[in-house]
Amino acid sequence: MRTRFVWMDGTLVEGDRAVVPFLTAGLHYGAAVFEGIRCYETAEGPAVLRLAGHVERLLASARILGFRDLPYTAADLTAAAKETVAANGFGACYIRPVIYLADGGWNLTVDSGRARVGIAVWEWADYLGPAAREDGVRANVSSFTRHHPNVAMTKAKIAGNYASSILAKTESLRLGFDEAIMLDPQGYAAECTGENLFVVRGGRIATPPDAAVLEGLTREMLIDLARDAGYPVGERPVSRDQLYAADEVFVCGTAAEVVGLREIDFRTIGAGRTGPVTRALQAAFEAVTRGRHPRSADWMEPVGSGAREPSGRVAAS
Repeated sequence: MRTRFVWMDGTLVEGDRAVVPFLTAGLHYGAAVFEGIRCYETAEGPAVLRLAGHVERLLASARILGFRDLPYTAADLTAAAKETVAANGFGACYIRPVIYLADGGWNLTVDSGRARVGIAVWEWADYLGPAAREDGVRANVSSFTRHHPNVAMTKAKIAGNYASSILAKTESLRLGFDEAIMLDPQGYAAECTGENLFVVRGGRIATPPDAAVLEGLTREMLIDLARDAGYPVGERPVSRDQLYAADEVFVCGTAAEVVGLREIDFRTIGAGRTGPVTRALQAAFEAVTRGRHPRSADWMEPVGSGAREPSGRVAAS
């Protein structure tokens, strides 16, 4: 993972100097919120996918965790994300902003600490592997359950929440699978460790209700793109056996983009490869991110618009 500059509380610093003290409550207790955002190369230059929506969700996650007085506004963070991409010279990259509890918080309350913010970017191509898009991946239903909404706030990207995803994904990889499907506390399919889930049967698309899952921005986009293409889409509970009987199952997320599941729990899904509905949505999603889709103008924000010149804001070595 290579990054030249990281934005730390208003200043660009060299990547290897972007550190936090060991005695930071956000590290010890998982008291942090974050986002995953993608920047894509387009004919007009780098552009960030759903940047405003991601910043909005980041700030909402901070409020859900309990932060009251944040040091930066949505406009500040939007400009900082663009500035960090521009400073690193990336055409396409992954953007990771983090708001974390610092300067206190040892008594397990955010009110005794202070929020600090960092933004890093790096090049990241194939989250689930180079063959995932074409061939699909293998998944299993995890032995770990998705958080109950009243145990851990499922609408927030809180760092500590992802311990369960780490447990599930590590288990799946050790068992020889590529990804894990997590059930909700009622036993219905919720989502994967870092992706939302969709099921296709008889030309109709279903996705689990948003009550117990992260309301993914990519999920929201795919619902719109599917309806644009004439596919009926609805939210409803999805049982484990409905996954097995599906014509297609696919997952989506900022890192994974759009990927089909060719096998679940040693059961072949559909034809055992990426299906036609998934392929159609992959193509539509790619057109959006390359700036070639009617929705690109609304969903893609050029880095050049509003990005501040980093010179003079880089901390001295």
